[in-house]
Amino acid sequence: MIATISLCALLVVILLSCVTRLNVGFVAIAFAWLVGLYAGVDANQVMAGFPSSLFLTLVGVTLLFTQAEVNGTLERVAAGVTRCAGGNSGWVVVLFFLMATLLSAMGAGAIATAALAAPLAMGAATRAGISPFLMAIIVGNGANAGNLSPLSPIGVIVDKTLERAGLGEAQWRVFWNHLIAHFVITAVVIAVLGGWAIWRQRPEKAEVVRLDWESRHWLTLLVIGLLMVAVLVLKLPVGLGAFAAATVLTVLRAAPEATVVAKMPWGIMIMVTGMSVLIAMLERTGGLELFSAAIARFSTAESITAVVAFVSGLVSAYSSTSGVVLPAFLPMAPKLVAQLGGGDVISIISSINLGSHLVDVSPLSTIGAMCIAAAGAEVDKQDLFRKLMIWGLSMSVVGAVASYLFFGGWLL
Repeated sequence: MIATISLCALLVVILLSCVTRLNVGFVAIAFAWLVGLYAGVDANQVMAGFPSSLFLTLVGVTLLFTQAEVNGTLERVAAGVTRCAGGNSGWVVVLFFLMATLLSAMGAGAIATAALAAPLAMGAATRAGISPFLMAIIVGNGANAGNLSPLSPIGVIVDKTLERAGLGEAQWRVFWNHLIAHFVITAVVIAVLGGWAIWRQRPEKAEVVRLDWESRHWLTLLVIGLLMVAVLVLKLPVGLGAFAAATVLTVLRAAPEATVVAKMPWGIMIMVTGMSVLIAMLERTGGLELFSAAIARFSTAESITAVVAFVSGLVSAYSSTSGVVLPAFLPMAPKLVAQLGGGDVISIISSINLGSHLVDVSPLSTIGAMCIAAAGAEVDKQDLFRKLMIWGLSMSVVGAVASYLFFGGWLL
């Protein structure tokens, strides 16, 4: 009975995330406490479900890259890459995809990357004669391709899930699975929506404003570079390392502390950690076992990658990928393997990641909305909204097929 109640609490939170603007992190914590009361779980045990390590890592990483955003370093990196595109429309598309991937993987994450890249990309698309629909997909898929880097806030969430499952050594396999799948899918998109004609387009070279680099920008880039080396080579904890790096930049006045702290996405961090408290209660009461059993009932060891990609994509189209879908779905992966009597945990995790991310170019998601907002006055935004809506919803099916091919043992 208590397992059913806790699962219903999770489903209500997911539904609220789809149909309201409530921060369901707060709701999830309240529900976790109420379920705990009914189950006779002590309040201290409920609070023990708060992922303090995840929270500190998220805050540290977000603090550092918000500094880089506020002081203009990321903007200068984006502008520099844009100049490299030259006048060939095909290279404009390719370099914007690579730029978005790089910025996201460096630690900016998909949403911050889209905020930086979308205005540049949508403007360049107009000047280079590129479809704004294609460019929105390029920016969104590029930002999402690098989003599982260990330096990215979303990568942190995934890596913590892998550590809890005893699979901490698999974080790079998950990252590369996600990156390669996005590269392949985006290449197909360019071929279908642009084709060879886009490589023959040579409009007048797009003008990009040259931004001067100051000492604070070089310092920020150096500190981020040193952190990346320390994480990759010395195995430094990324969260604590990011706090140290951010402290250096604060002391040297590379970014205004008050502005940075005010700009940090506290709501998303509360959403992620609040959902984790509820998921911890589900694990304690058997609700997560019930949830995974319901999905397993419609799956086999061969089809599970497609099923979880489709379900997570469908929910993510109307909800928050980082705040709701990943915290709710990723912990199910080991249980699904046990209930199905086969399958690969990493493949299931990779499918959840891919399915939930592919739909994020929908205008209902922040990334898609940013691309529409950045489109110029000459763009029919209503038409762009409609196309991106169709695209986003269709990606739940494409994500299922791609996950079956990539992670079901056919291609990867």
